[in-house]
Amino acid sequence: MSSEGRQPREEPPRGQTSRIGSVRPLSVFLAAIFTLTQVPVASAHGTTGSGGLSQGHGIILILVGAVILGGFILLKRTDRVTPTTALYGVFVGIAITALGAVLFEGLSPDPTYTASSMPFPRAWYQPLALLSGLGIMVVSFIIGWLRWPSRPRYTFLGILMGLWISYPYLLPGLASDTHPLGYAIVLGTPIMVGYVVWKDAGGVIRAVLRDPVARRFGIGVGVVLALFFVSVTGYLSFFPEEGFPEEVTVVVLPAIYQLVSWPTLEIAIPHLPFIHIPFFLALSPGQVIVVGMLSALIGLNAALIARHWRVEERAGMTEGTAGSAAIVGTCTCGCCGPLVAKIAVLAAGPSIAAPLYWVFVDSASPLSAVFIVGSFVLFTGSLIYSVQAARQPDQSAAIIPAD
Repeated sequence: MSSEGRQPREEPPRGQTSRIGSVRPLSVFLAAIFTLTQVPVASAHGTTGSGGLSQGHGIILILVGAVILGGFILLKRTDRVTPTTALYGVFVGIAITALGAVLFEGLSPDPTYTASSMPFPRAWYQPLALLSGLGIMVVSFIIGWLRWPSRPRYTFLGILMGLWISYPYLLPGLASDTHPLGYAIVLGTPIMVGYVVWKDAGGVIRAVLRDPVARRFGIGVGVVLALFFVSVTGYLSFFPEEGFPEEVTVVVLPAIYQLVSWPTLEIAIPHLPFIHIPFFLALSPGQVIVVGMLSALIGLNAALIARHWRVEERAGMTEGTAGSAAIVGTCTCGCCGPLVAKIAVLAAGPSIAAPLYWVFVDSASPLSAVFIVGSFVLFTGSLIYSVQAARQPDQSAAIIPAD
């Protein structure tokens, strides 16, 4: 070809290059999911067909994701890659790990436990719930009065969390399932948490979210973990189950989720077009509130971590606290109880896993509510602490990309 026939290739604008780079990791992740859906899916009860997926594939994906996640963190620490590249790699690692955990949970046989395997009798539930809830309210009042007298919102949030734990046993029988107080607690929690975050961290968060990479990283992590939560709790599934409807089914049924009964939309499709796998989705206002609040708080923490990486500042305890909060909260949240129990079955056997299963899964257990409430407080506190540390005089507040 003659030199006259060659046309110089135009360079895309800087903003367009950034958008293309940010879409690439997510596109690779979505392509991987689509590829996996083309493989014949194993039964969720432990049997696999020839060439089908098994819980071993989930474990492999978890390990691959963990290696990618740790590798990019190490590369960033040793200045082998730019902070932006490290963030994309970390996001891909988180996404692959979450996908592996969902496959492991969905393809593992469901354990069956009897009442004799409970760590303590259900008669203890009521005093445990009332004492722990009352204790949290009293401690919140005392600490708020002594430590933060000018911030009564912390005290009110603690009292609300104590009510969340003790509410199921404040009202007798089935009255608590539809009592206005229960709905007020659930609906008031995101309002109270949002108010605390807005008052103490709103300005810094708005500045952080003006950084496009930090914003995309936070949104991506929040969305991935939201899908992870609804998948491991069974509200979203692509795995065949016994008794699955043979035709498309859409119903609205009342179901108790987090304190009270909510109208729940259930959609069951035996075979999705083109990929020929089953699909099940259940949505309720209570589920959207709890999962949305958890994923939003985790996403904001992730955006703050991305912000620190982007400006090449030494986050110190701020980064460590936010990062460990996301890990601890994800693993100990009551949403993840079935996954934790199945991992314990694989690692230590049913006798060790039974108490964990009852603590996490039994909806009547006050400890399950403690983990949910603890997740709310952990993520909110981590977010506020990170923002307060970022306001220290020796740290910059400018939104300037590091690369």
